[in-house]
Amino acid sequence: MRKPAVHISCILLFILFMSGQASAQYKVKGHVYDSTRIFPVERVTVQSTGGQISMTDSTGAYTIYVGEKDSVWFSYLGKPTPKYPVLKIADVTQFDIALHLKPDVMREVKIRTRNYKEDSIQNRRDYAKAFDFHRPSLGTMTSITNSGVGFDVDEIIRLFQFRKNRSMEHFRQRLEQEERDKFIDRRFSKGLVKRLTGIDKEDELSDFMRRYRPTYEFTAGTSDYDFQYFIKIAYQEYKKTKAMPAGF
Repeated sequence: MRKPAVHISCILLFILFMSGQASAQYKVKGHVYDSTRIFPVERVTVQSTGGQISMTDSTGAYTIYVGEKDSVWFSYLGKPTPKYPVLKIADVTQFDIALHLKPDVMREVKIRTRNYKEDSIQNRRDYAKAFDFHRPSLGTMTSITNSGVGFDVDEIIRLFQFRKNRSMEHFRQRLEQEERDKFIDRRFSKGLVKRLTGIDKEDELSDFMRRYRPTYEFTAGTSDYDFQYFIKIAYQEYKKTKAMPAGF
């Protein structure tokens, strides 16, 4: 339900004043592990009260930029940790934490045979807020009723949260790119390339797949027959290139 109409100029002046209050910036970085502090945990969301958002990679590493008055917290599978004030972190360049995950959760993370479609659906659920993110617009900030034009105060405030909006948009783009990369990895797999080309040397296989990695658009829009034909033709081209004398 839309908020009642308010004096828009007062709100804008207040938000502009608040957004202009700058604070010192810190780069907090570290790793996230399971409770044994042996196994890194991938895809843990890292957030700050200032609106920044990041995520751990396959080694459990993360980096997030925060203000001196901010706090950071971690969230995995919808379960957040307590918030850690930046000024109380002893070393912001090596802030490692351990998540106390249930044994069955860790077993699933470590050894479950991954299914791309299931992972993609679960990924959309886990990060629904990021995937559904949109920048505020005139349409989301206003509503026209019989009593006149109304303004959504929450949307107006969100409009001026430039850093938070930018961070959220970058995070959504990163998630979407990871999803596209995983789709390519699923179709352009080592097993398929080995079977179609007969390459048996690991370094040669890696070199070929790096050089001829297809785009997401091509991978998503090509039939299995045409996709496999592309791999065969690419390998013929690869062999010709390898056979050329140096300097050509």
